[in-house]
Amino acid sequence: MNANIGSLSPDTAPLEQPVDRLISIPYLALRISTAVGALLMGFIQTFVFARVLAPDRFSVFIVVGGIGYTLWLTDLGLAKILFVNLRAGHLTGKPDQRDARQATAVILFYVLLGIAASLVCVAINFARPDSTFRGSAELGLFLLFIALNLAWYSLRSISIAVDLFLFYEKLELARRIFVIATMLAMLAGLPLLAFLIGANLAWAVLLFAAPAKLIRRGAMAARRDGCFQEFISFFRLNIGTISRSGTSALSGVFVATFPYYFVPVAFGLGAAPIILEVTFRAFRGASVIYAAACDLTLPGQTRALATHDARRLVRTTLLAVALCAVPAMFACVALIFAAGPLFKFLLRSAAVVPPAIAPILVVLLLVNVVQIVAEALLQHTGYFRSLARVGAAVALMMIVAAALSVAAKFDIVGFLAAYTVVFTTGALCLAVAVVTGPIRAAASHPGATNPSHGVFKTIRNALRATTASDRSHYAE
Repeated sequence: MNANIGSLSPDTAPLEQPVDRLISIPYLALRISTAVGALLMGFIQTFVFARVLAPDRFSVFIVVGGIGYTLWLTDLGLAKILFVNLRAGHLTGKPDQRDARQATAVILFYVLLGIAASLVCVAINFARPDSTFRGSAELGLFLLFIALNLAWYSLRSISIAVDLFLFYEKLELARRIFVIATMLAMLAGLPLLAFLIGANLAWAVLLFAAPAKLIRRGAMAARRDGCFQEFISFFRLNIGTISRSGTSALSGVFVATFPYYFVPVAFGLGAAPIILEVTFRAFRGASVIYAAACDLTLPGQTRALATHDARRLVRTTLLAVALCAVPAMFACVALIFAAGPLFKFLLRSAAVVPPAIAPILVVLLLVNVVQIVAEALLQHTGYFRSLARVGAAVALMMIVAAALSVAAKFDIVGFLAAYTVVFTTGALCLAVAVVTGPIRAAASHPGATNPSHGVFKTIRNALRATTASDRSHYAE
């Protein structure tokens, strides 16, 4: 078992809380709203683009979107390390200004990376003989629209670390409403270029408002000079943890984006990438919902680990699973009984989704509950070594699965089935890592001689019904 990085040791004594619920009810309402908004936005984007773009251009936008998500390869788990460092300071009431300066440096790096990638995209596309400046600008702005998510979701981790999650979710809800409204306006004649300009201007507003609040809380620094030096210092101070978290982040993004490169090469542009996109749109949409459930229980989980309250850690983790299971079951029922009409409604004549995609997607949605819950707990408690080991193994298995798909001459359905097998294996390994990692650490006390026994006893007790007096509260 690998230990947490020092800033979130299980021996950390948290601040006293006046009340003790498992989750914040206002946060629950807001996080559900933003998660539903994310899910809707993904499907609406597919719905609208399938109607305002020709199939070939639609597939190009899908590939560019995949490139945007590939930029997450540069994340290296830095946001999670920032969370662990900032959370430790917040729980003890002793925030470190160095952590705040490093958080500012990391966020600025992500913003500049997105801008640079967008400019490179414009330049490469404009160099093509048949391209136009407008078409190149649209692709570049779309890439920027996707890439800035990296900075934004890193700001979410920082906000949760210092208990500013309600403020962040209010901004996120406003963003989702604005983007969905402008996307739908394209069906009424709003030019694609106008939508992309508006969406990126919204990013500019949000990427100013959120850091301004975090600066006042002490989670980020007001000064921008010296950011490069702080960024380098952050790497030097956390190089061991970054090597492990980076391995996990790189493998995770690889598994998520690899199909966007493999499918066009193996099966060509046109129908295959569009089928992949609608499948992964549902898959990623579910991931957003599941991540929202994990965010709700995260403050309670970190406090439980810090106080060696293993029972509460297990209960909050099971609560996250239960919260994820509700939308998962609704989605699975919809796919089982109405997958054909749903796919046809989304894509119209852009592509025909094979019926075999529905059961594959059902398995992915269910397994993804285990994957997201386990991964979130391991990330935010600093178990990067476990994540790195599992992630590297899954990435390797994904390459082997792709090679076997080519050798066996699988179609898009066969490849997605192989992908599902690999993904399931990784999710089960992460679940084992949760039990042998943070849960065992929370159940163990100094001088304990049989920590495994404590783990199983804790899980068994947590599964039993609890009385009203056992309920705990966590509020912002």
